Amino acid sequence: MMITRFHRFAARGLKALTAAAVAAGLWLGAGTVQADPIWDRWQAADAAVQRGNPAEAVPHWEFLVEHYASIEDWQSAALFCGKLDEYFDSVRDYEQAVHYYELEDKYWRLFGKDWGAVDLQRAEQIRTVLDVYMTTADEEALKRQGAPADGKLAKFEPEYGMYIGMYSEQDPQMQNHFTKSESIYGKKHALYLAYSQVGKPFPAQYAARAKEAGAALQIAWEPSAGLDSVQDNDYLRQWAKAAKASGIPIFLRYASEMNGDWVVWHGDPQKYIEKFRLVHDVMAAEAPNVAMVWSPGDVPAYSMDVYYPGDDYVDWVGVSMYTEPYENGDPQQANMQATSPIERLDYLYKTYSDRKPLMISETAVSHYAYIPGESFTDYGLLNLHRLYEIMPLKYPRLKSITYFNVDLKDRESRNNYLLGANEAMKQLYSKMISAPFYLTKVEQGAKPADGVGHVQLGTGGNTFQGKTRITPWVKIPDIYIGRIDYAVNGQQIASQTEPPFGIDINAGQVPEGSRLELTVYNRSGEKAASKSLPFSSQVSVMLNGKLQSYERPPVVRDGSTLTPLRAIFEAMGASVTWDAATQTATGRKGETTVSIKIGDRQAIRNGQPVELEVPAQLIDGFTMAPARFVGEAFGGAVQWDGTTRTVTIQSSGGKAAATSSGSAPISSAAPPSASHHDKQPDSSESGWLVQAAAGLLRHIHEWLQAAVAYIMNFFGFTL
Repeated sequence: MMITRFHRFAARGLKALTAAAVAAGLWLGAGTVQADPIWDRWQAADAAVQRGNPAEAVPHWEFLVEHYASIEDWQSAALFCGKLDEYFDSVRDYEQAVHYYELEDKYWRLFGKDWGAVDLQRAEQIRTVLDVYMTTADEEALKRQGAPADGKLAKFEPEYGMYIGMYSEQDPQMQNHFTKSESIYGKKHALYLAYSQVGKPFPAQYAARAKEAGAALQIAWEPSAGLDSVQDNDYLRQWAKAAKASGIPIFLRYASEMNGDWVVWHGDPQKYIEKFRLVHDVMAAEAPNVAMVWSPGDVPAYSMDVYYPGDDYVDWVGVSMYTEPYENGDPQQANMQATSPIERLDYLYKTYSDRKPLMISETAVSHYAYIPGESFTDYGLLNLHRLYEIMPLKYPRLKSITYFNVDLKDRESRNNYLLGANEAMKQLYSKMISAPFYLTKVEQGAKPADGVGHVQLGTGGNTFQGKTRITPWVKIPDIYIGRIDYAVNGQQIASQTEPPFGIDINAGQVPEGSRLELTVYNRSGEKAASKSLPFSSQVSVMLNGKLQSYERPPVVRDGSTLTPLRAIFEAMGASVTWDAATQTATGRKGETTVSIKIGDRQAIRNGQPVELEVPAQLIDGFTMAPARFVGEAFGGAVQWDGTTRTVTIQSSGGKAAATSSGSAPISSAAPPSASHHDKQPDSSESGWLVQAAAGLLRHIHEWLQAAVAYIMNFFGFTL
């Protein structure tokens, strides 16, 4: 599972060696090019650096980047980008640093090298991110963003929501007793992870225990004897039949992390694809309860695509991904504390999610590094929250995460990922997965029991009903967040200093046309990021205990809530007619007849006038009338909850609906009681509505490239 990333350090050394060789080559040829403007720029930049004033070198480096890019000398362009990004990073001008790190990566790739991977990594470490998500019960919107491009769900794919999974075999509390999940973590898991090798029998005992727990099984099936060990033979067929006989959904993660040279099945993409397809075909014939999972490691990202077996052979795309403070657990390697798990899914997601659901097949967050002997609880909490609460929001096609619950004290990365070894980590994990969004049963088209999911707030819209949970995705160059302040229309409503970040907001706190403002501070108290977004609530209507959804939602006019008359009348069992000539709507139910004319301040009920707070209006072609009148027209009882801005209608003969403690009867004669929910009215009228020498340089570079190749060959490196 753990990987060696020596190629990153080699890339740094190769870039430095190349830069030195280029500089030496130009210096050796200085007698012939010293009058050249390009060489003059180079000398000026070097002189500025030698004087201890690298800022003076910046315009020269920028000129050299543009010049070399214009003549397609990508190597030199990349090298000067490297000078710029390192400078801007050192002076904390992170926006410029990110720009040049990304440009350097682009030019290295145009040069045919992947030496920019480390630059992209650093760009992500210092990029400031502040995105905001909110919960919604708009099921159609949730299904749309969770669906593939063709709209057809894969085998065992939920409509939306996320399966929670765990590898528990090395967890002392749980081991493979999957039924203990609920007592330890407060919730059942949808699937459990087991490792098995090609040539060994189907892991029937694991499957039996998963079945006992009402769960599915993810099997990491590894051809440890090499790809040729996989043949269409009796062994494979019997293995598949045993999988079918298990009677549970199985996610078969065959030969994962194939893009990494740490596995024996790496290095022959065509053979890999052939064998993956063979396994797929046998499972399709013998075990329809098996979903095929193609699962590379998150690095090296650019080498994974050549191993993809094809859409017809893959049900799910997975990934192995670990979050740890030091590269490979070693502080002598790269410090990874500024790297989050979020951006590491980005390439895979953009490449495959339009057609396949994604799962994080195995993942974990370290809270202790054994090599340096350092505790990282704050780091662990921050990134565990990002893994479970932010990733599903940012990536709605990510539909399963399996946690590798292990303490690797004496092996591999030497990190402790075990949740039970850190009470704060365990509590945060349990708290996050408690929401219905985290699914506990694998079945086709599954979805959260409460019908709630998440959408990102944009520059327009952002409307909710009743209440919503606001969850920010925050990343700052300083890594650790000191405080997040939340405000509506300039008035602070909440402040947080630790994960899980996010707050619940009631509709009564957010009048129409409001703005939600978030301000982020680092631990030194310095402002690190801020964002302001439009944010509004709508009035909700509950009819006989059921939340209503209307083509034309309620609106507030002149301090009164106008609701769609026909929709509510018909839901209450009345028939409705419309007289276009007189613009009059008439509802009939039993012995009661009610008519209301657009623009009139009076309605007629069984021949008797009824005074209206505001006249009925035509809005978008819908007859909209005051909520109180509509609810009471046929003997219904109407209440108002100022906390959630909800009109509750209990129709005559309808099933009784529960009302919140903030409810108060709506009365045209008297305002509701002056509770704190009612102190921000929608208007002053109603207390119940609340809101480019090119040739020469090329020759020099050709000579230098040959020189670099000779030097590297001498030292045993390969370009």
